[in-house]
Amino acid sequence: MADDAVPDAPAPDPAPDPAPGPVPASLSARALLPLVVPSLVVGVVSALVLLGVSAVAGQLEDVLWGTLPDALGIGRYSALWMIVMLTATGLAVGVVVRQVYGHAGPDPATTGLVDAPLAPGVLPGLLVVTVLALAGGVSLGPENPITATNIALAYWLGRRAAPRAPAALWVSLGAAGTIGALFGTPVAAALILTETLAARPGPGSLWDKLFGPLVAAGAGALTTVLIARPTFDLNLPPYPGTHWSDLLAALVIAPLAAALGMAAVRAFLYLHALFRRIGHPVPALAAGGLALGLLGALGGHLTLFKGLDEVKTLASDPDGWSAGSFALMTVVKLAALVTAAACGFRGGRIFPGVFVGVAFGLCAHALVPAVHPTVGVVSGVLGILLALTRQGWLSLFTAAVLVSDTAVLPLLCVAVLPAWLLVTGRARMQLHEDGTPLR
Repeated sequence: MADDAVPDAPAPDPAPDPAPGPVPASLSARALLPLVVPSLVVGVVSALVLLGVSAVAGQLEDVLWGTLPDALGIGRYSALWMIVMLTATGLAVGVVVRQVYGHAGPDPATTGLVDAPLAPGVLPGLLVVTVLALAGGVSLGPENPITATNIALAYWLGRRAAPRAPAALWVSLGAAGTIGALFGTPVAAALILTETLAARPGPGSLWDKLFGPLVAAGAGALTTVLIARPTFDLNLPPYPGTHWSDLLAALVIAPLAAALGMAAVRAFLYLHALFRRIGHPVPALAAGGLALGLLGALGGHLTLFKGLDEVKTLASDPDGWSAGSFALMTVVKLAALVTAAACGFRGGRIFPGVFVGVAFGLCAHALVPAVHPTVGVVSGVLGILLALTRQGWLSLFTAAVLVSDTAVLPLLCVAVLPAWLLVTGRARMQLHEDGTPLR
């Protein structure tokens, strides 16, 4: 505008900033109250599905890793048994994927945590392979297949009970109920769904859109807490408070962990293409299981399974292993996660990613004792999860919930920035149908 002014005349005032868009009007209580009952039902059912699958997998795990090797006179976590058991698990999962209706869902490399609803007929096969993988020691968590199952159930039943309700409502309720149950709190679901729901067109403010999902997440979380009483607190040594050295450590560890996670994403792309060339799920998953068994024999039994229980063993004695041992477990667990995800096992990456981040952070503490274990752990988990999930809120929340000290929050909020710069815009650990990576 100054270029249009008369020479030597005072420049006109700058144009005012454009007016912000209209703030969405809040919905009335009358419009939100009908969501309460279906949201409560979806949340409770989501938690029961999670707890049921976990209980069945736990019982089968006791047989496969306790009763059976004891009866055969073989060490429960001997190298031989780990190789045999993981190979057999891959073979069994491959047979189910090949033979059952729906082939246990789409290629897991093409799916995320929250996706479009699956057909109901796919769910039995998906649940069977999930139980087999969890019990067999595969380095994946239950979050992706259980979320997919609950979304499908909520969508299928909800559309029949209330056909005029938006389809997206049932998806968000199923996802929120499961995430609330997984973490034992509705906060994680609110953070994960905020970005999606905020951009979704429709009447009402963000909190109006979150109302139903928060009810579902709260119901799922309370059901899990009342029945199973889960905890994510690792009981690390007390954190004395933030110092400048802690800030420096967080700014170094989080980006390094993110870089390690990006290396895993790159390896995932090549490994998936390699397994895809096999062209048949049975040999592909059997080969993947054999690789997982060999990795388990190398890294030890703590690098098996989803990692949530095993990570508490690590955190209970931060000085109980050498830096080399922590580094070995970090690399082996990350390699096992990548292999399991690439060869076709159904499962999530969050919980094994937590193990990788904790082992990485404790390795930093072992190398530099001045790095407090709490700072190392939360920074390592933050960086790894940013690379593996690209969920900023989820990564921040998961890292923070591992310690019962809000003093780490300012550190995490600063450390997330350079780590995010490393991962944003780059290939993700998820593929399009044609095999090209999402970005």
